[in-house]
Amino acid sequence: MNEIIMINIAGDDRPGVTSSITGILADHDVTVLDIGQAVIHDTLSLGLLVEMPAGSEAANILKDILFRCHEMGLQVRFLPVSDESYGVWVSGQGKQRHIVTLLARKISARHIARVTEIVSRYGLNIDRIDRLSGRVPLGGVEEKSKASVELSVRGYLEDATDFRRELLHLASEMDIDIAYQEDSMYRRTRRLVAFDMDSTLIEAEVIDELAHAAGVGEQVAAITEQAMRGELDFTESFAARLKLLKGLDESVLADIAEQLPITEGAERLVSTLKKLGYKTAILSGGFNYFGEYLQRRLGIDYVYANELEIVDGKVTGEVQGVVVDGQRKAELLREIARREGIDLEQVIAVGDGANDLPMLSIAGLGIAFRAKPIVRANAKQSISTLGLDGILYLLGISDRLTVAAQLKAANS
Repeated sequence: MNEIIMINIAGDDRPGVTSSITGILADHDVTVLDIGQAVIHDTLSLGLLVEMPAGSEAANILKDILFRCHEMGLQVRFLPVSDESYGVWVSGQGKQRHIVTLLARKISARHIARVTEIVSRYGLNIDRIDRLSGRVPLGGVEEKSKASVELSVRGYLEDATDFRRELLHLASEMDIDIAYQEDSMYRRTRRLVAFDMDSTLIEAEVIDELAHAAGVGEQVAAITEQAMRGELDFTESFAARLKLLKGLDESVLADIAEQLPITEGAERLVSTLKKLGYKTAILSGGFNYFGEYLQRRLGIDYVYANELEIVDGKVTGEVQGVVVDGQRKAELLREIARREGIDLEQVIAVGDGANDLPMLSIAGLGIAFRAKPIVRANAKQSISTLGLDGILYLLGISDRLTVAAQLKAANS
């Protein structure tokens, strides 16, 4: 008759602890049913669920482990596990798995307490908690600091909509971002990221910048804001704004392009995605001239935007070809995914305006970035507190991994 024992070991971390303990188990051909290890601030927590022979042999194995832990200055606890308890645990392994990610400039105990209360209330069990962001410096939080914690949870959700709605309400109340995703294979196999350009990859609306140069800034800005809020049809508002630019000198475009403010985290995000083999695209209701400028600067693979018509060095107030509106963005996203042989579930779309909703809705992961309320309410995920590189946390990519990748690239 075998018995199941839970072994918990804690103490100062050092090389060789796991090797030493599992070596004792190996000498007695003990079966390891489950194992987990974490290190927090150089403090080790190691757990092993093992099946071992009952009686005196088991007592000798546990005595050897106890003696070895004493030698290493570690605490150890043994807990017998009944067959019934083990059966319940095994049955739970088939339950749905979910990922809840917290993003903020600084994460407090209050944030974690409120999120985990919701998780518990919905009958979900937390299997693992990981800090994805870098180590927190003492002496205050810097303006561009990043903090992210990921919870891996397990359990059945009869209606994920209610769960997501509560998390979004809490995020708004506490001024943080909280993302909920199913922990499916697609989360680890994303292959294409499509970005809106204006107010997403850049912290500006190019048409507004052109309008300021043409002396019609206030008129165009008012129309732009209404369109982004979904209060005006994009194509009609776009045509109205373009007509106000008629006669603008072509030379202005280069000056504006060189001064475009790149969004916080954009360069880090795109360079990391490239190292990981992702394809990237700009799908914009703006203009090709500026999209291609960003393509060269950031290393973007695809650019689709509107072709601003210029005759005799002057803007005509018209565009050439089909206007890239919301529906066209969704069509282009499908086209790129098909060309690259990528399932739409493997696609990430990022945007801020109402005309981005069609592509956000068909992507496996649609992210409203610093978006208007109507967009946040309808997108699968939302990031408002961090820069674009916060998207890496939604993919489960920690700062440790990105730093390691950068060091490897620098030394290669």
